[in-house]
Amino acid sequence: MDLVTLAAFTIAYAIAVVVPGPGVAAVVARALGGGFWGAVPMVLGILAGDLIYLVFAVFGLAAIAAWFGPVFIVVRWAGAAYLLYIAWKFWTARPGTEQIGPKAGEHWSRTFLAGLALTLGNPKTIVFYLALLPTVVPLDRPMTVLGFTELLLIVVVVLLIIGFAYAALAAAAREFFRSRKALRRLNRTAGVMMASAAAFVVARE
Repeated sequence: MDLVTLAAFTIAYAIAVVVPGPGVAAVVARALGGGFWGAVPMVLGILAGDLIYLVFAVFGLAAIAAWFGPVFIVVRWAGAAYLLYIAWKFWTARPGTEQIGPKAGEHWSRTFLAGLALTLGNPKTIVFYLALLPTVVPLDRPMTVLGFTELLLIVVVVLLIIGFAYAALAAAAREFFRSRKALRRLNRTAGVMMASAAAFVVARE
């Protein structure tokens, strides 16, 4: 794939990822509550969802994604429900209990699946891959293995860099708060952000 196309895709994708949305809000909230490593599975779940849509778009499966519309509606509501559950846990947590890390006994896969569901039900992601991507990348001709690999690497690198950057900044900011009162406010801020992300997911069509 030519450099101009790759550059255009990289810029468009980076803008789509860096603009605050439900994914960014969820990552920041998770990092505020559980530190950087607590947010890593969320970032990886979001990445997995992006890669699924990339495959749909590149290989002409937009029609299949549209046909499975009801499934994605269920996924959207399930993801939003789990985000609300996390928001409630943050809001009701005792000061300091979430700053140590993820809740004891909570497997990382639950956070990963929350990120995956969030992405699969996120209208912004759907619009980018199934509507905007074809305007940047010529999908009207067969995609070579090399071309697809280049797009895949761009998605992985860009999303991980931006996602981890948001998580790191949020985790670093949380270290400035030491008092129980400040920690309680931090937990509730994380809860509000999670709830906002859930509301955004279910409100957008």
